Formats: sequence, structure tokens, C-alpha cells
Amino acid sequence: MFADMIFEDRRDAGRQLADALDDYRSIPDILVLGLPRGGVPVAWEIAQALNAELDTLVVRKLGVPWQPEVAMGAIAGNGICVLHHDLVERLTIDKHEVDDIVAQENRELQRREATYRGQRPPLRVAGRTVIVVDDGLATGATMQAALEALRAQSPARLIVAVPVAPPDTIANLSPLADDLVCLSQPDHFGAVGQWYRHFDQTSDDEVIHLLAPNTE
Repeated sequence: MFADMIFEDRRDAGRQLADALDDYRSIPDILVLGLPRGGVPVAWEIAQALNAELDTLVVRKLGVPWQPEVAMGAIAGNGICVLHHDLVERLTIDKHEVDDIVAQENRELQRREATYRGQRPPLRVAGRTVIVVDDGLATGATMQAALEALRAQSPARLIVAVPVAPPDTIANLSPLADDLVCLSQPDHFGAVGQWYRHFDQTSDDEVIHLLAPNTE
């Protein structure tokens, strides 16, 4: 049903997602949130196209201790913690190991929140249409944590927009959002980066630049 797509880079993915989100262009007071770091360049293109406010929501993946690129869960602000309990049990990851990683990632979450937000006030979410953007999803743990954190703040509508994700992840996340836009759902997913020709790491400086008012 979905063609397997290769994106040039995150900005290209954002422009293509913006086209798919065109129906939201007429809705006032939209908030577009990029999950840092890689989701922010994608979100910037969407916010520009929809003439919407851009911000970020810091979420941190909880990596398996001996294989950090594999997510066993994620955390967001306000104490939100999503754990894939079946994976934790299958890999016999000790509770103390999980707690140590949560504490470590919470410190990094707070550092990034301070770095990216500076003196800007907290997000205003209540009553707004909120589009949450990442550069792709694997397990979906970080997006799930983001959605749970945002849903608690009573948005009018909560939309997920991503360029690429596996079908089972989309199926798991769909009940948590009011709408979900994903341009490509390859059956043989692998990793997010394989669906981009250029997938350089997004830096803190780039995130700060894109979140600055009147960035061009």
C-alpha cells in the first residue's frame, strides 16, 4: 500500500510531509513539535509550509545496556516513562540497570531542555492542534512517550507526522493519535538512516538555530 521511499535528507522529508499535511494549513494556532535532534529539521519545513509555530519536545530513548541503539523504552518530561516490558524481560535486563539508564537519560533530557529552550516559557499545548514530528520511527518508543506527555496537557488534536516507519510501529501508535501521517512503511525496515541518502547527525547548534525566531 505504501511505496518504499528514499529521502534526500531531513529537509526533503519535511517538505514532502508538509505536502501531505496540506489540509491542516487552514487551521489556526497550530503547534509543530520536532523531536530532537533529528526531528527538528523535518518539523521546521512543516512549520514554514503551514505558517505554524515551531517548538521542540525533548524525549530520550532508553537503550539496551550492551546495545544502546536498540530501544527498550523512552522518557519524556513530567516523569513519563515508556518501557517495552516484553523486551526487558526477554533480555533479562536487571531493574537496577534500567533505573541507571533512566537516571542517565533524564540528566541528558534536562540538559537538552535547558539548551534548546533557554529562557522561553513552557509549551502551550492545551486546546491546540499539535503536530509531532520525527525523522523516522523504529520501535516508536520515543514517539509514544511524547504522545503520552502531550495528551496529559489536553491538546485539541494530536497528530503524528513522520517520513518513514515500519507498519507494526504505525499500527501500535495509531490509537494514541488523532491522525497519523507516514509517507513510507517498508516491511523490511532496518534502521531510519537507510531511508535517507544523507543522514548526518543533527547538532545542538542546528536545533538552536532552527528554533530561533525568523530562521530562514
